[in-house]
Amino acid sequence: MSKKIGLHIGGRRFDVDVDGDFALFLEHQMSKDFNIEGNNDLKLLLQAYVRKSHELFEQEHKIEEILKKLEQTSKI
Repeated sequence: MSKKIGLHIGGRRFDVDVDGDFALFLEHQMSKDFNIEGNNDLKLLLQAYVRKSHELFEQEHKIEEILKKLEQTSKI
């Protein structure tokens, strides 16, 4: 099932079509980062991008730590 999610940035509306569970996840995340009902400026968009990039960085770091622990455990 495809769902259209829209956001106003810099006075322009942008719509994306997403499917399945990701649509619900994206809609929830966007509501935390943006004003869904009104306009968002470019500064807010950049801040959200940096925040999500930092979250991804932390997740990748944690995954690497878990993989190292698993490698050490499998050597024993």
